Amino acid sequence: DAYNLWIAEYCGYDPRRLIGVGQTAMRTPAEGIEDLRCIKGLGLKGVMLPGTPGQEDYDSAIYDPFWQAAIDLELPVSFHILTSRSDMGEVRGPKLNGFLAIIRGCQDIMGLLVYGAVFERHPRLKVVCVEADAGWVPHFMYRMDHAYKRHRYWLPAGALSKMPSEYFRENIYVTFQDDSVAFQVTGLCNPHRLMWANDFPHSDSTWPDSQEVIRQQAAQLSDEERGWILHDNVCELYGIEV
Repeated sequence: DAYNLWIAEYCGYDPRRLIGVGQTAMRTPAEGIEDLRCIKGLGLKGVMLPGTPGQEDYDSAIYDPFWQAAIDLELPVSFHILTSRSDMGEVRGPKLNGFLAIIRGCQDIMGLLVYGAVFERHPRLKVVCVEADAGWVPHFMYRMDHAYKRHRYWLPAGALSKMPSEYFRENIYVTFQDDSVAFQVTGLCNPHRLMWANDFPHSDSTWPDSQEVIRQQAAQLSDEERGWILHDNVCELYGIEV
């Protein structure tokens, strides 16, 4: 609650340029819904959830009222790296190897939402996978489909009317910064769900070379594709007028 009040006040300095996303601790679904209402009332544009909720996991039906409230209030739901308990687990070998693990918590959540039929029950739900790169998305979608086609009878999942990749392609947005692979595989995923970021001022940021990074990594894309990934998609998602 303190964070939401602070970020709303911070963005109030220039709400045309500063767009805030609130947070909920998701201790219970009911508390999460109340947080959504407060976040909307503060003029914030979305909500970030912890990787690990307070009660059952996110594929449980107890969260269905929360997902519906997020849809009704037009608040996209975000999951950020390093917010799941598994993100902070034991690192094998050199400490740098742990850097490769920080996106896995987000991947697990995306798989849970798809296989758990959350998007099947809530087809208008918009989920953002934040700062977890995007170059892995085409293979992840393939792998999800492969598992569903070959193994769902002995590894049960939720009741799905479409292939898993179709839910990922439509309902999940992904943000990335220094990920040249993401710009190379836009045709293998949904370019309307890719959103470039610069992560300023964190250690993985492209600042102060963001424009050069974009020039090099997105050189092969059309002007229309660059427009989608660099600004149009995020404006559509959060209802930002430019």
